Amino acid sequence: MSTLDTTSGSVPQTARLTSGLGPKSSSRAIKDRAATVVMWLAFLIAMVPLVWILATVAIKGGHLLLTADWWTHSQQGITNREEGGGAAHAIQGTLIQAAMTALIAVPIGVLTAVYLVEYGGGRFKRVVSFMVDILTGVPSIVAALFVYAVWITTLGFDRMAFAVCLALVLLMVPVVVRSTEEMLKLVPNELREASYALGVPKWKTITKVVLPTAFSGIVTGVLLGLARVMGETAPLLILAPYFRSISTNLFDGLMGTLPTMINAGRDNMAIEANSERVWASACTLIVLILVLNLLGRLISRFNKLDR
Repeated sequence: MSTLDTTSGSVPQTARLTSGLGPKSSSRAIKDRAATVVMWLAFLIAMVPLVWILATVAIKGGHLLLTADWWTHSQQGITNREEGGGAAHAIQGTLIQAAMTALIAVPIGVLTAVYLVEYGGGRFKRVVSFMVDILTGVPSIVAALFVYAVWITTLGFDRMAFAVCLALVLLMVPVVVRSTEEMLKLVPNELREASYALGVPKWKTITKVVLPTAFSGIVTGVLLGLARVMGETAPLLILAPYFRSISTNLFDGLMGTLPTMINAGRDNMAIEANSERVWASACTLIVLILVLNLLGRLISRFNKLDR
């Protein structure tokens, strides 16, 4: 009886399963291949304009970055038709404004993220989170106009580089908040509970356990936020127009930056000397942002949460 069952029941059933799985497996393989091909085609199509832009900028302005004058001299006394000078004033201005922006935005962003993850609850937490979401979508020109209305129109201050930093803070804070918030959520709760079990206060647990554990991830988010705000142009045009000489004072006078140097020369692109400086300024800005992104990626490799 069992033999009959084996021959008449199991074998046909196995045959049916095999014949049923065969077409499905081949169909899935075809779909997998098709999806892979479409994905790679989409990737290559997206890379074409990126590579085109980078190659164009590097070819037309990269040679100036290989000269010492570009990194040590400013454009003081250099007209659009003259060759020479450099972008030291613009590079210094970009880095100084980025440093001041980070000095203001990082503590605000980190403390806000700590509140949302460790302390927040109820309606106020939802309000804070909602406001961060709103700031994430605010265009740079809106932030610049807001600072202009408060800083210059209402308070009566002059246009200066520090006003640019205030506008950039509004753009950088939500990036820092969200990146820090995600890193704090990845810290295992077991670490917090072990600290609490030893009688360590909550504030000390956060400063001695939670933040050090997520430190490399927080730094990565800060660097990515800096890379985002360094290329903004609207706040610079509205609050602190271009200045050809070296200026390191954020509170007195104007300050040159790479985005405003590019904007100042775009109307005279027919002049070869001016055109080369514009392309070189764009190439320098790309290099600075690329270095920050690579530094952020490098730091993320040493994240304690990934070990």
